[in-house]
Amino acid sequence: MKYSDDGRQYHIGLKAEDIGKYVILPGDPKRCEKIAAYFENPKKVGDRREFVTYTGFLNGEKVSVTSTGIGGPSAAIAMTELAKLGAHTFVRVGTCGGIDLDVKSGDIVIAQAAIRAEGTSKEYAPIEFPAVADFGVTVALKKGAEALGAKDHVGVVQCKDSFYGQHEADSMPVSYELTNKWEAWKRLGTLASEMESAALFVVASFLKVRVGSCFLVVANQEREKQNLPNPVIHDTDLAIRVGIEGLKNLIEADKK
Repeated sequence: MKYSDDGRQYHIGLKAEDIGKYVILPGDPKRCEKIAAYFENPKKVGDRREFVTYTGFLNGEKVSVTSTGIGGPSAAIAMTELAKLGAHTFVRVGTCGGIDLDVKSGDIVIAQAAIRAEGTSKEYAPIEFPAVADFGVTVALKKGAEALGAKDHVGVVQCKDSFYGQHEADSMPVSYELTNKWEAWKRLGTLASEMESAALFVVASFLKVRVGSCFLVVANQEREKQNLPNPVIHDTDLAIRVGIEGLKNLIEADKK
């Protein structure tokens, strides 16, 4: 469907020349400027709805950062429209809440795969289809975390649509389902909970693009239940730097 005469995408408001082929995807629009500060010659090229975009350069390659807002639906829109403009590699940088007791505040979680406990991915693939990150992007993020000396965890994350369905599960009409499944995620060694990766991983499979995710652990409610140390950390700079290093690794590998 054609939405404009000048090639602009309907939601993000961008044209092909506005973006790079490598894109970082935070949720918060206010985080875009902070991420773009790591680019060379960053320029704000878009600001529509929840989608704020800056474009600059990393290691001589044109790159962009586009915010997606909260949750799978808007994240899928951003990825789809960016892919239509030629983007082929995506790194989601965000925050998560720890589930496994070893996942502590301030750590970095790199999602290898995601539990599809959300709705967006179900409109792309049957539930039997796994939500899996691109292996090369995952390795690049892992190398980035190691280079920065970050405490990182690589594994499965849980994705949901309701923030308060996680944090106030007992008050929900379907508390029986939410709490029982949460126990299952814990027993299966799920690292953390967040809201976008499952949709992005499945949509990327459909679009034939690469994607991976890394997160700052804000806190861990399971550690709080066990009366273990559990400070609340809001500074996302380490996760951003892991994403930047990961993107640099991918750019250099692609050049070879």
